[in-house]
Amino acid sequence: MYVAVRRFEDVRDSQKVAQVAKEGFVPIISEMPGFVAHYTVDAGDGVLVGISVFEHKDAEEQSTFRAGEFVAEHLAPLMPNPPQVTAGEVVVYKAG
Repeated sequence: MYVAVRRFEDVRDSQKVAQVAKEGFVPIISEMPGFVAHYTVDAGDGVLVGISVFEHKDAEEQSTFRAGEFVAEHLAPLMPNPPQVTAGEVVVYKAG
């Protein structure tokens, strides 16, 4: 499995961003081959973190590209700073 973590700082309206992501971005990536899960975390103080999980690296890389496009097109005024992106292969995994 592969994960992409995108951390956005100085988010101007976390609730609005979460709503737009839920209605617009999540449907896009959830239809990608290899999609496993997506989480959006409100860390407070204008920080949102998006975590996307995929079965293979190609899908993870494509999701990061699509996230950049989506933010630029739909959320730029609310998310003025580029995200800090961390991505890679999952090396330890446990689910309950």
